[in-house]
Amino acid sequence: MHQILVYADSLSWGIIPDTRQRFRFDQRWPGVMELALASTGMSVRVIENCLNGRRTVWEDPFKPGRKGLEGLGACIEMNSPLALVILLLGTNDFQSMHGYNAWHSAQGLGALISAIRGAPIEPGMPVPPILVVAPPTLQQARGAIAPKFEGCETRALGLTAAIEALARERACHFFDAGSVTPTSRVDGVHLDEDQHRRLGEALARTVNTLLAREQN
Repeated sequence: MHQILVYADSLSWGIIPDTRQRFRFDQRWPGVMELALASTGMSVRVIENCLNGRRTVWEDPFKPGRKGLEGLGACIEMNSPLALVILLLGTNDFQSMHGYNAWHSAQGLGALISAIRGAPIEPGMPVPPILVVAPPTLQQARGAIAPKFEGCETRALGLTAAIEALARERACHFFDAGSVTPTSRVDGVHLDEDQHRRLGEALARTVNTLLAREQN
């Protein structure tokens, strides 16, 4: 069985835009991806480790425990062996209480890559390949989250290119979520149900190809 870890934030947790509710597993993209891969005959288990508000390497001053680097090595250890780790982070680095830019966020992802590759896994278990997914381009935030993400669309300019360059430099796989979907029509930051479906289906195709390549 292929075990795939999704290490991500609310875009993958499946928050329903402008609510505190959650899409069902079969509606949010990790579930869509698992079901699509299973439909091809692949034996697969998607492990969701997705936390609302998770940053790459910074803490939330109002809600502790959102520093993505914290505990990542142990997360890899406890879920190994892994066929693939999917990272989809960066959006929360641009919340209004931070002053970071695209380069900073990409460097944060670089620290996560190092933590994954340096995790204390058991002898003989594989160091998993990493698929870094750039989030869709942020729009002006709307609704209840607008104050939290004020100005995010400006601070995040160039994020996709910065993440792609990082993935290439660190020999990771790369996927641009913005190539298949924009952000939510409701709040400008998260994903609507149809957008989860498009992303999950696209990532299923990508993962299918990557895992076949890793086996050869």
